[in-house]
Amino acid sequence: MKKLAFLTFVALSFLSCKENSKEEAKAILSESNGKINNVSIIIDDNLWNGEIGDSIRKKFAAPVDGLPQEEPLFNLNQYPTRVFEGFVRKSRNVIVIQKGSESGFVNTVDKYAKPQNISVISGSDTEDILKVLEEKSPEIIKSIKASEIIENQARMKKSLVSDAQVQKMFGVSLQIGFGYKYDMVKDKFIWLRKEFNSGYNSILIYEVPINTIEKDTNIIANITAMRDEIGKANIHGTLPNTWMITEAAYAPYLFEVNVANKKTYLTKGTWELKNDYMAGPFVNYAIKDAKNNRYLILEGFTYNPSKSKRDLVFELEAIIQSVKFLK
Repeated sequence: MKKLAFLTFVALSFLSCKENSKEEAKAILSESNGKINNVSIIIDDNLWNGEIGDSIRKKFAAPVDGLPQEEPLFNLNQYPTRVFEGFVRKSRNVIVIQKGSESGFVNTVDKYAKPQNISVISGSDTEDILKVLEEKSPEIIKSIKASEIIENQARMKKSLVSDAQVQKMFGVSLQIGFGYKYDMVKDKFIWLRKEFNSGYNSILIYEVPINTIEKDTNIIANITAMRDEIGKANIHGTLPNTWMITEAAYAPYLFEVNVANKKTYLTKGTWELKNDYMAGPFVNYAIKDAKNNRYLILEGFTYNPSKSKRDLVFELEAIIQSVKFLK
């Protein structure tokens, strides 16, 4: 029995040391690099310039839903296999395409740097690779978007604005990034705004009874009517008789998602000022809070005329998705 106990102790010690070694190796990894929503594609030129490259661009650089101008889902940076070293190897998001004896897909986290997401797609020929791409692209896109939200939140954590007023009024916490200021605070309504040279980002926080959104099955119409009512009451332009509405010319996109472990309606579309020419994209998260008999509304909208808006909206989503219910 003593011998068995000793062998068990040795085995457990070995496993413990092995796990510790893994953790230590992970701890000494250098920080990954790359701008938000940038993806490094490791693929030889002959494949990049053919069917496989076309498929990658079609999937990973597809237009983002809800933006007024066409912008790609991700910025793609292509590198031949022979240069997959140095700063490229430390990219945060990496997709490797390679020809081999078998087709397959492997996803690895924090291999050469951290945080890092590496997806390897292989196949014996072009047809094989295209088949794996078709099957695995949605999974890769979902993974990259989720990790980029976390990366954006991590960057914002370095200098947060106090959310004390949000906590007091709505019973939730929110990671509010640097530069946002309380533009309007009144009964059950908060407007946060960050101004920059070419425009501004805004976040609205308010709540409505569950019946406001669920009074019938036409959820998108109910959310649109709610937005327009809130805009008329609170979001006005500098000219008289102007207020924010949902742009009628473009139907918003509606998705069912999960935020803070709660059923959520995500609406993406374009806002405009009635009787004026200002416009831009918005994202509206209607989070069902059955415990408190309400929908908590967290909306972000941006104004950045004639310039890119994708990453501005993504920043708003990173802030909104940080919400935690305190009661």
